[in-house]
Amino acid sequence: MKTNKKLVLVVFMLGTLFNYANNDKDFNRIATTKKERAVFTNVNRGDKLIIKDEHGVQLHSKIIYKEGDMSNAFDLSALKDGKYTAELNKDYEIIVKAIEVKDHKVIFKKESRNVVFKPVMRNEENVLIISRISFDKKPMKIDLYFDDLIVYSETVKYSETTKNTGIVDRLYSFYEKEEGNYKVIVYNNDRSYIYEFKI
Repeated sequence: MKTNKKLVLVVFMLGTLFNYANNDKDFNRIATTKKERAVFTNVNRGDKLIIKDEHGVQLHSKIIYKEGDMSNAFDLSALKDGKYTAELNKDYEIIVKAIEVKDHKVIFKKESRNVVFKPVMRNEENVLIISRISFDKKPMKIDLYFDDLIVYSETVKYSETTKNTGIVDRLYSFYEKEEGNYKVIVYNNDRSYIYEFKI
């Protein structure tokens, strides 16, 4: 009796296997799947790799745990035809590489490497310091919040950089009596950066 049950189970599994093998649509999808490699150099532990579509919607993200050069394989062939980006989000910069998907073929555009410099924000002895390299000459908007209420906002233009070096510096002083929770949001290049601190 046990032998018959095993035989029925084996026949059932083989039938299921052959049924899936005869499905041409599934076979072609699997056969055309190709893994492409995103290559980045000087990767640090804690950096984040992000895949986005052309509208900036995040499709995949991964925290990096190993330092050095990174060659990470992604199966991107299932994506619709279009343009995408692979972004390596580091401490002070974001390295962006363009990707194009056409007819399930993935092309990394090697010459398309772009670097976005992130603003550096820190609080030193009740002075908020915001610095950013601004080679792109685009304005930077700064919003300051106190207990989730906006208390200050300004837009800094490229012409206000330090002696036209491309470095934007802003200092904001706080009195000790202005204790509480603060948050600053910096907007630049269609991105936002948040820094929270206490006085």
